[in-house]
Amino acid sequence: MPNVSFTGLLIVAIVAFAAPLLLALTPARRLPAIVLEIVVGIVIGPSFLGWVNIDLPISILSVLGLAFLLFLAGLEVGLERLRGRLLVFVGLAFLISLGLALLVGYGLYAAGQVVSPLLIAIILVATSLGIVITVLKDAGESASNFGQLVIAGAMFAEFGSIILLSLFFSRESTGTPTKLVLLGGFALLACGFIFVIFRLERSKRITAVLLRLQDTTAQIRVRGAFMLLVAFVALASVLGLETILGAFVAGVILRLVDGDHMMTHPQFREKLEAIGFGVFIPIFFVASGIRFDLAALFSSPSTILRVPIFLAALLLVRGVPALVYRPLVGNRRSVAAGLLQATSLSFIVAASQIGLELGLITKATGAALIAAGLLSVLIFPIIALTLLRRRELGSATVEEHA
Repeated sequence: MPNVSFTGLLIVAIVAFAAPLLLALTPARRLPAIVLEIVVGIVIGPSFLGWVNIDLPISILSVLGLAFLLFLAGLEVGLERLRGRLLVFVGLAFLISLGLALLVGYGLYAAGQVVSPLLIAIILVATSLGIVITVLKDAGESASNFGQLVIAGAMFAEFGSIILLSLFFSRESTGTPTKLVLLGGFALLACGFIFVIFRLERSKRITAVLLRLQDTTAQIRVRGAFMLLVAFVALASVLGLETILGAFVAGVILRLVDGDHMMTHPQFREKLEAIGFGVFIPIFFVASGIRFDLAALFSSPSTILRVPIFLAALLLVRGVPALVYRPLVGNRRSVAAGLLQATSLSFIVAASQIGLELGLITKATGAALIAAGLLSVLIFPIIALTLLRRRELGSATVEEHA
């Protein structure tokens, strides 16, 4: 066994355990745990107390955490929702977002604030699907027409931003035309895999074996899901695409081939979420805080100024296009949808790390982007929930007077 220390991982595990527990015991329990995990990671990392550095165990588990985060996000993507009138509205909103993001990115580039305007634009068009779904579930809106619209918009943005990042900013140095060919090949292989799985599911013998082994020590469905995740991450890496694309697509594929999860294996999703959110994903967010360069953020007044600029850019790029939804949900709810769509953190963290590795984002810009993402998670969902509650109170008052 290699001579490695697990002291740092122990501290990270303690933080991962304590963060949601402390939130549940305080009035701040509506605050997403990932915010506290990143903040505490900053405190215990080299930027502040210096208790923990990114060593081999933390690095490996952090990579798995990012993969599981995108994998579970892909599991939330119901492609069956993206059709008809809903697809037209969310597609139009995303195109407007992309146009605004490019304007903002090149505006910041002209002002000398960023190095790669296209990368900044791609980062700004993303939405944290997992956070949005959690907020809507807590508000009892996830199954409503409004909730479905917001989730569809977040799905479109999540998928679009990951595809764009893989296409233009993979770590491989191949040109964009080559990446398009590789992306097409990746898509064909994914479709072929789906076809094979559907064929196998028709086999009564294989289905019977899966049912027999799914809740034994074999945990065959969980093992299969993990194999699928690693396979598509490896495939994306071999093709020179971003590994986060492989993880995300693996989740989407599992959602497609696991259509009967409520009938034959109702606990399958819970098991995957237990592994992801219970073990790997918190380590990724704590490690992201440890990597956070606090000194770079406060290195100059201009860097600090970028935080509110990026926060306003998120609201502009993702919030304003939600006004397209007014014919479907009305003025107040379209504003709430815009605030939820402007909530972004997970993709910002992942894309910033990629940008740093490629030399396309400075440490100061990366720190400012993550700080803006943290503020978006802290501020935008609370305002959105307030708007939704006011609407409910207004409706209740009207009913009482009636």
